[in-house]
Amino acid sequence: MSFNIAIDGPAGAGKSTIAKLAAKELSFIYVDTGAMYRAIALGLLRNSVAIENEAELLAALDQIEVGIRYVDQEQRVYLNGEDVSPLIRTEQVSDMTSRSSAKPQVRAKLTALQRDLAARENVLMDGRDIGTEILPNADLKIYLTASVETRAKRRYLEQAAKGGSYTLEEIEEDIRERDYRDMHRETAPLRQADDAVLIDSSDMTIEEVVHEILRLTSLHNL
Repeated sequence: MSFNIAIDGPAGAGKSTIAKLAAKELSFIYVDTGAMYRAIALGLLRNSVAIENEAELLAALDQIEVGIRYVDQEQRVYLNGEDVSPLIRTEQVSDMTSRSSAKPQVRAKLTALQRDLAARENVLMDGRDIGTEILPNADLKIYLTASVETRAKRRYLEQAAKGGSYTLEEIEEDIRERDYRDMHRETAPLRQADDAVLIDSSDMTIEEVVHEILRLTSLHNL
């Protein structure tokens, strides 16, 4: 019997970093659903797909294959056989991910893969709608958030370290816009599941958040 942990929350809340660390401590498989959506977004960008054109979108999705493999206990994301893990964290891909992930055709392509993995393995999965749509029966659901200002500063420092040229104000505005899109999209909008535990990481360290997730998991007597 598998044990599933779902972590949802807005962009820049630290879901991926925290989920990876918690999964390692628990010896669970970490499934970065956001990275899978980012890989699809990269494929759409590379082919200059007009995502509002349903026929064009469906045709493009038929030519896109996304897979995950684990190398040295780290998830790597593949687009049509190419490891695109280093290429999917740009602001351009982030913007396309937010827009394309709202399309039901895109979501349907990945949902089956994610559910099948969770049925077979102990997984910790993070995204926007894991506890509400993908794994509604997850054993533990967490909604991880932080203030817009905190998330923008984190993203700014991350981009600056990579030589990015976006200003803090531009990133903050982008996060506000993405929050609005994610929370108001027609398909699987971002929201806290009724039975999810809220964790606001604005004034918490990464280690403190991971510790809290481990504590909550321990209550299930694994």
